Parts: sequence; structure tokens; C-alpha cells
Amino acid sequence: MTGRRIGVVVCQCGGNISDYVDTERVRAAVAKEGDVVAAHVEMFACSDAAQQNAIQEIREKKLDGIVVCSCSPKLHTATFRAMAERAGLNPYEYTQVNIREQDSWAHTHDREGATRKAIQLARSGVAKTALSEPLTPTRVETTPQAVVVGAGIAGLRAALSLSDLGISVHLVEKAEAPGGQVVRWGRIFPNDKVGRTLVDGLVAEVRRRENIQLYTSTELVEKKGRLGAFEVTLKTAAGATIPLKVGAIVVATGFEPYTPAPGEFGYGLEGVLTLPEFKELVAAHPGPLVYHGREVRTVAYIYCVGSRDASSGSPRTYCSRYCCSATSHIATVVQGLDPSVHQFHLFRDIRTYGRYEALYDRALRGGSVFLRYSEEAPPTVRAENGSLVLNVRDQLLAGEDVELRPDLVVLVTGMVPRSNEGLVKALKLPLGQDGFFHEVHVKLRPVETVVDGVFIVGTAQGPKNVAESVASALAGVSKAGALLLKGYVDLDPLVARVDPALCVYCDECTKACPYGAIDRVQYGDREVAEVNGVLCKGEGACVPACPKEAVSLRGYSNEQITSMIDALVKEVA
Repeated sequence: MTGRRIGVVVCQCGGNISDYVDTERVRAAVAKEGDVVAAHVEMFACSDAAQQNAIQEIREKKLDGIVVCSCSPKLHTATFRAMAERAGLNPYEYTQVNIREQDSWAHTHDREGATRKAIQLARSGVAKTALSEPLTPTRVETTPQAVVVGAGIAGLRAALSLSDLGISVHLVEKAEAPGGQVVRWGRIFPNDKVGRTLVDGLVAEVRRRENIQLYTSTELVEKKGRLGAFEVTLKTAAGATIPLKVGAIVVATGFEPYTPAPGEFGYGLEGVLTLPEFKELVAAHPGPLVYHGREVRTVAYIYCVGSRDASSGSPRTYCSRYCCSATSHIATVVQGLDPSVHQFHLFRDIRTYGRYEALYDRALRGGSVFLRYSEEAPPTVRAENGSLVLNVRDQLLAGEDVELRPDLVVLVTGMVPRSNEGLVKALKLPLGQDGFFHEVHVKLRPVETVVDGVFIVGTAQGPKNVAESVASALAGVSKAGALLLKGYVDLDPLVARVDPALCVYCDECTKACPYGAIDRVQYGDREVAEVNGVLCKGEGACVPACPKEAVSLRGYSNEQITSMIDALVKEVA
């Protein structure tokens, strides 16, 4: 017994936990732990009412530590730290125990086993908290500048919005000219604005701003430093390097259209185009459609090319989302150019979600014919006597075989991630299974990454339409602006530390640290390692690397980890 006064909250999570775990039994078991003086169950521990209950209990019972047994700490660490702070408790003497993702959701078949595991996890949280110490964040100044990587629609909009906030922006574009994919697309949904006109307006405004510097044919190749004070290096196509000091980084590198394999749905045959190629063709012909000198009378669209690919090992299992709406929209554009053009849409499922359903309705009422094919029997395209022949089994007509002879076949291709190996390595950003940059949490922290101060926006994060990309860019701006405008940032104190009495400076911790956060310093008549708390991310690779056990993490000390293990293996009655 350590003489602590610890409170425990067990969350039912609206049934997500309590349907598979006996939460009252968990509460009763953990209430018997020596340092626990209060324990209760809440339907939703994160709710305002439950937080008020916890605050009242902390104050009335003079608690000096609290354990919340609920969902993943990724979701609500900030929530419960703020709750502890409002109650007058040091926020780093709170521990969140995951009994949802790591327990109830993993053991839905075994209520007894899940309950016993929850008790063990709760005990380990109490053991850790009993050895916790109050910590204070490190406050450092921030540099009121940002770098935006990528000058497509999202990057341009992000740069202008940061400029509006008074933050200086370095806008970096790998291509020779800004604009991204949209610049080639002609009219885009939902407002029929011309992509080139939209981009030209944004670029002109960027060039007018004194606090925006646009770099083209340039890449970001190196990043050092930390949130609020990054040191980045740009490299131009000519090989020149440009060092910059910025407080935040916004990644808006966009996407690439999927390129079908030769022969995939006839790709490679004359008259078989991808959706981006077709949009360029339509944009280039303000009058009747003409392809290779011939007037186009019939167009057939094949949906889901490059998306929703269930074949073994394919990373493109996702829906690209924008394709159905974009195709319905371009069909209405073609109808406006020449209402006599016959248009056939071969689809697996139509996903013109939200208000974009109106585009599908306009295309349908304008004469477009929709034929549904199954994943097991996709359409086939072949050339015959200089013409295209398309065969499909229409599920809407009870599986009837339909043959079309279109002038053009348009493959509705989805979005795939851009090749960004150099940027990924420089920024140390994780990628999702789909290859796009991965956010911390899709709902709660949708533009933040595991690297503090680096944000992902637009289609760099995943498939989006233009409106969603701009909304994402503004979200990234709001996060970056909130960090930089106040002039300082509080860094998490959960960082490594070295006991100089044990350290013999073998250099193993330095080799293990991916952030260059460990320095060699003089300690009396010998050299030891010392952690730079500003650069350290608390990642912990240095701890097991030390043969003398001289390195530990604040908040996760060796003693705390040992006590957690002891609590986990303790028999459950």
C-alpha cells in the first residue's frame, strides 16, 4: 500500500462494454484494491454528466489519482486529462484503461473471460497510478510560419486561409505549375465551375499575398525539430536546397487517378478512355463531342474501375466515393452539349451520397440508361471490325445479356495514393492499408497525425470530392492556426529520462532514438546521456536498449511497468 487515494470509473459505453463485460463485478473487484477509495460505474464516462460526477468525487474525497476503464486512450485522453485538471488533479495522474477495443470487442463470445480480463486490466491501471507523479508540460515558443506541401485545390485553399490568419506560408509544389488534377477537368460538380478558372483564381490570389511564397518544381526532403519549431529543407528540380523554419506542416499532396492495366475492361483499345481523360475531352469540345475526327453518338461508362477491388492482396478495397457523382455530373454536361447522345451507365452500386443524389436524378431524367452488373460477372469490352463491342449481364433485367456498340467506353477510375516515398520518409508519417496518409482518428482527430504539428488534408488522406477537400483543408488550417497564433505550445511531459548515476554512455540509446533527442553531456568526471525533452516524443525505443536500465519514461517508469505486470498476473477471484 502506497498511501494514495485513487478513484476508479468503469464505463459501460452504452452497451459496447457492458454487453460483454460485467461492469459491476469489475467495479466491486477493483474497489478492494488498497489504494482505491472510490469506484463507480457510468453509462458513458465521457459524457458531461459523468465528468461532473467524477470531478465532484475527486474534490470531495480528495483523490490524488484517477483511473478510467473505458475505450482506447486514442479517443479520450485529452477529454479525461481536462476533466482531471478542472477538478484540481494533476492531469498526468490520470490513467485510462482500455476495456473496450482490448477486451469487450475482442471477446464477445466469452463474457466470463472478458470480465476477468477487465478486472486484471483495471488492477494494472490502479497499480500504475499508485506510482504516478505530477508532471508539468514543457512550454516552448512557436514560429508563426507554416509550410503547405502540395498546391492543388486543398493546398491553395489552406495557404490562403493561413495567410488570412496572419501566418506566413511556404507553399511547395512538386510539379512545374500549381493546380493539381482539377485544372484539367473542365466543369466540376456540384456547381459547374470550370476547374481551370477555379484554380487560376486561387493561384492569382496566392501570388498577390505578400506572406505566401510559392515554390514550384520543389520537394520537401528533410524535417527536423519539433512542433512549433520545425527545420525543413526544400530541394528544387535544379538541385538547390532551401532551409526553412516553420511551426507547422500541412500535407496536401493529393492523389493519382487509377491507371487500368492493359486490357482491363478493354483499356488500350481505341475509344476506351478513363474518366479523367473523358472529362478533358469534354472540356476541349464546347460543341458536339468529337473523338479522333468522328462524332460521338454513344457513350458507355463502366463504374468501379480501380476501386472496391476484392482480389487477393489488392490495397484498393475502398470506395473512391467521388466517382459516381462525377460520372452522373459529366453525363449531364454531355446532355447539355448534345441531348441526342446515348449514354449507358454500367454500375455495381450507385453511391451519389447526400445532396449529390440530385446529379444522378438529373442524369436519369436526361435520358441516361443505368444497367447494373454483378461483381462476379463484370462487363467485357472488345474490338470488332474497327468498332467497340461491350457485353454486360443486366441484373435489373433479371440477368438478361445486353450488347452495346458504343463510340466511347469510359472507365470510371477511382483515386489511388500518390507516390510519396521521399516525403513519407522525411516526415515519418504512417500510411493506412490503402496507402493514403493515416490520421489519428477518423472522427475525433481527422486531420491530425501521430507527428505533432503535421496535418494531412484533402485527398492525401483518402478519396474526397472538391468540396470535401476544401473543408478538410480548412480543418487543417484551424488546427495549425490554433497552435501558432498563441505564440507557444505545451509539449507532453511523458518523455524519456536518464539516471546519470547508472549511465555509462554506451551510445545504445542514441542509436535507438529516431528523433535525435539524446545528447552526450559531461556529468562530473565522466560522460553520460541526457534526453532533450523538447525533441523527445516518449516513443520509448531507448528504454529496452539500455543495458544498465538507466533510461525510463516519465509516466511509464520501469517501476510502474513492473507493478502493472504484477497486477495483471494476480489471480481473479
